[in-house]
Amino acid sequence: MRSRPGIHSAAARANGGAAGAAPAPAAPWLRAHAPGLLLTCAVAVLALLLGKAAPLIGGPVFGIVLGIVVRTLRAPGGAFLPGIRYASKQVLQASIVALGLGLSLTQVARTGLHSLSVTAVTVATAFIAAWALGRALRVRDHLKLLIGVGTAICGGSAIAAVVPIIKPDEHDTAFAISTIFLFNLIAVLLFPALGHLLHLSDLGFGLWAGTAINDTSSVVAAGYSYSHAAGDYATIVKLTRATLIIPICVVLAMLVAWRERKRGATGFRLSRVFPWFILWFLVASGVRTLGLVPVPWQPWIHAGAEFLIVVALTAIGLSADLRRMAASGARPILLGLGVWAAVALSSLAVQYAIGQL
Repeated sequence: MRSRPGIHSAAARANGGAAGAAPAPAAPWLRAHAPGLLLTCAVAVLALLLGKAAPLIGGPVFGIVLGIVVRTLRAPGGAFLPGIRYASKQVLQASIVALGLGLSLTQVARTGLHSLSVTAVTVATAFIAAWALGRALRVRDHLKLLIGVGTAICGGSAIAAVVPIIKPDEHDTAFAISTIFLFNLIAVLLFPALGHLLHLSDLGFGLWAGTAINDTSSVVAAGYSYSHAAGDYATIVKLTRATLIIPICVVLAMLVAWRERKRGATGFRLSRVFPWFILWFLVASGVRTLGLVPVPWQPWIHAGAEFLIVVALTAIGLSADLRRMAASGARPILLGLGVWAAVALSSLAVQYAIGQL
C-alpha cells in the first residue's frame, strides 16, 4: 500500500513545527531589530576609526555626532527604530557592565581616600551649580540633571549610566553629551597652560585635572601633557571619581520611585527603575579586583567595552532631533560653562585650603 504524500507532508510539517517551536521567538525579534542594529553598528565602526585617528575627540563623540548627521540627512524609517532603541538602552547598560572589568576597586580605594575631600566638594558643587544655574536659565529638568551628572562624575559615561533611570528625550541626551565634550576640549587645551601659570605641583595638577575635567580621555590628555607623574595621578583620581556614579544611580532610582508614588502610580515597584546593571558593574569590578580576568584579555575587554559605548551613543545620535536641540538655544551651553567653571574653581580652592597644591 502506497503512502499518501499529503498525509506524510502534513505529519512532517506538524513534527517540524513541534521540533522548531523553541527557536521561533528569536526569529521575529531578529527580523525586527536587525536593520537598526546593523545601521547603528556600521556608523559606530566608522566613529571608532575616526576616534582612533583623532583621540582628543574620541569614538563616543564621533558616534553621537555621526548619528545626528545621518538622522538629519535621512531619518531612519520605522523598520530601523526597534534596533536603534535596543542599542540605546540594552547595549548602553551592557557597556557600563563591561567597563567594570577594567576597574580595580583596590587601587581606586587607596587613591580615593587621598582625593576624597576634593572630589566630594567638586561633585557637590557641580550638582548645586547645575540646579541653581539651570533654574535661573530655565533649562529643562532632565537636561539640567544630565549636564550636572556629566560634569560632576565622568562626562559621557555618567550620562550614559543615568539615562536608563530617568529616561530623558534622546535629543536632551545628545545635547548634554555635546555640551560636555565642548568643555572637555577647552580643558585639554587650557588646563596645562593654567597649571604652569599657577605653578602647580605634579600631584596638584593631577588632582585638579582628575576632579575638574569630565571625560577620562580628556583627563589623560591634559594630565600627561603636563607631566608623566601628573598623568598617572590624574588618571587614578578620575577612575575614583567615576565610581561615584554607583551611589548616584541608586539615589536617582529611589527618587524616581518616590516621585511615582507621590503621583499615585499604582503597582509601582522600585525594582522596575532600580539600576540593576550597576550591581553587575560591581560584580565585574570585583572579578577584576580578585585577579580573575587574565591580563592578556584586558585590552580586548577594554576595546569591547569602548565599542559598546560607541554603538550605544551612536544609537542615541540616530534618535536625536537636531531641530529640537537647536530650539533649546544657548542656555544649555551657558549652563555647562557655569557648572564646569564652578567645579574647576572649587577644586583649586579646596586644594589651596588643605595645602595640597
